[in-house]
Amino acid sequence: MKRRQRLRLLFTFVLLVSTSPSFSQSLKDFFSNKSTRLTYLGIDYTKNLFYKNPDADPTDIRDKYYTGINDLVVKEQYDKSYDIGAAFGRKNTISIDLSAVTANNKKIDVTNIVSSRKSDFERLTETDIKNSVEALPLEGKEGIGLVFIMEGMKKISGKGYGSVWITLIDMQTKEVLITERIVREAEGFSFRNYWTSIIRKAIIEIDWSKYKEWKRKYTR
Repeated sequence: MKRRQRLRLLFTFVLLVSTSPSFSQSLKDFFSNKSTRLTYLGIDYTKNLFYKNPDADPTDIRDKYYTGINDLVVKEQYDKSYDIGAAFGRKNTISIDLSAVTANNKKIDVTNIVSSRKSDFERLTETDIKNSVEALPLEGKEGIGLVFIMEGMKKISGKGYGSVWITLIDMQTKEVLITERIVREAEGFSFRNYWTSIIRKAIIEIDWSKYKEWKRKYTR
């Protein structure tokens, strides 16, 4: 490639990066300024799979429990264990908008909710997470969004576990800014409360350690 062509390509790349909406609202800006608003988008179940028997009808899981878990997390925002705003150091600068995940969760094929493959509990990659974010209908939305992308749920020998990807995104460009997978044990009574505990524990982990780790990393 000729030198002039290389320089032209380099200039184009720098121009695209510098004019990108996500460039102006970087993670450094987000973690440095608590007045930067965070929008909680909810729990995306479109890729979630139950390993073996989920103890509930798949149609009820999609139409009743997925909605119920999302609603419970929002309802319990004033409970310290579910306080997403406080976990991100911005209790008074958080918005809630479940419309995108609600629309996509409603489209889930109930025949694909249960899996017999144990490996499905840990099958997703960062590329899969990017694809999930791309599929979210976020037209007209701007700023930083938080979505929990559920990967799998399983119950073995009486113990339940859930794997979930904590994901921060630029809602305008759908760029994934941060995504981390965690696995936690479920606990509680009733199907809804039992599996909601995975999200509760994810929020607690953000509050206790993840937020501090991310802030150190992205504000250097």
